[in-house]
Amino acid sequence: MMSARQASSAHSSQGLNSQALNSQGLDDEEAWHAVLTRDACFDGKFYYAVATTGIYCLPSCAARKPKRANTAFFASCFEAENAGYRACKRCRPDEEAARPVWAERVEKACRLIEESETTMTLSDLARAVGSSAHHFHRQFKNALGITPKAYAAALQDHRVRVALSRGATVTEALYEAGFSSSGRFYSGQSAALGMAPDTFRKGGVSEDLTFATAPCSLGVVLAAASKKGLCAILLGESPDVLADDLRALFPKATLTGGDTAFAATMAAAVALVDRPGKQLELPLDIRGTAFQRRVWETLRKIPAGETQSYSELATAIGAPGAVRAVASACAANKLAVAIPCHRVIRRDGSVSGYRWGADRKRALLEKEKD
Repeated sequence: MMSARQASSAHSSQGLNSQALNSQGLDDEEAWHAVLTRDACFDGKFYYAVATTGIYCLPSCAARKPKRANTAFFASCFEAENAGYRACKRCRPDEEAARPVWAERVEKACRLIEESETTMTLSDLARAVGSSAHHFHRQFKNALGITPKAYAAALQDHRVRVALSRGATVTEALYEAGFSSSGRFYSGQSAALGMAPDTFRKGGVSEDLTFATAPCSLGVVLAAASKKGLCAILLGESPDVLADDLRALFPKATLTGGDTAFAATMAAAVALVDRPGKQLELPLDIRGTAFQRRVWETLRKIPAGETQSYSELATAIGAPGAVRAVASACAANKLAVAIPCHRVIRRDGSVSGYRWGADRKRALLEKEKD
C-alpha cells in the first residue's frame, strides 16, 4: 500500500501543483529536465521532492538524481514542508528561499543600529526583526560578511571620525558615538583611526604625507603616500586644486612635496591612470569603515575590461539590499583606479556617479577595452 507521503508525491507530480508550475511558465517535463541537468537558473522557481527520502531540494542540488516516479514538484518550501518533506542539508533550499526576506531584515537591523542612541543587544535586534538571536547572528553575517557587533563598532568608528573632524573634544566624540565608557573608547580607537583620537581630532597633525602631481592622459593626477603606502590618488585639471583637495582630506597632516625618491611612486600612479588594466605594484594605505573596505576589496577583484552594476556589486559582497550603501562606498574611494570604482555602472549600462567625473570614467573603461 502507498504511504501518505508517496500518495502526496504521486498526486503532486501528476497535477496538484501543475498550476503553480504553469504560473512560472513551466510544465512537469521542463521541471524534470531542470532537475536532470541541475540547472541553477530554476533555483527558487520550484523545488523537487523525493518520496523515498522525504527530502526536498533545489533543482541544482548535487545530490544523487532521483527516479522520476518518486519525484514531486512544489512551487514553494512551504508547500513541500506542508506535504511532509524536510529541507535538504546539502543545498539548503529553505535558506536560499529566505534570502530576499533576510535581505530586508538585515537592512532593517542596520537602520536600527544606525538610529539607536545606545548599543542594542543581539537579542533586541533579533526580536525586532522577528528572529532568534542565534539565527539572526548567522544570517546577518552571511549577508554582510561581518557580525552585528562589528557593524555597530564600524558605525561608532565613523561617528568618532565625523565628530573629531569637526573639532569636538574626545569626550564629546565618545558620547556622540555611543560609547559606554572611556576605557572601551581608548582601547580600540587608535587602531580604528590609524592614530590616537586626540591626534586625529587635530587633523592628523603628527602624520607625514608625501605627495606630488604630474600630467596624465586624463588631465592631472596627484599621488600621496604615508609610511604604509599610497593613501590617495586624485584626478583633476589643476595641480593646485588637487593639492587643496588633499589638504581637505588630511587637514593638519604635514604635507611634503615629493623628491627624487618619490618619482618612481609618481610614475607608477601615472602609468596606472594611462593603462588602467596594469597591476599596481605599490602598497596601499586603505582607510575606511569595515563596510567600505569590504566593498573596495570586492571592487579590486573585478577584472580589467569588465563591469558590474551597483546591485551586482551589492550581491557580490552578500548584501543585495545595500545598493545605496555600496554606491556611497564607491563615492568615498580616495584611490582612483587603484580601487577601480570606475568599473561599476548603472544597471542599464549607463556611466555616471564617478568622483572624478563621468567623462573620465568612460575614458578609463575605453582604455581597458584596448
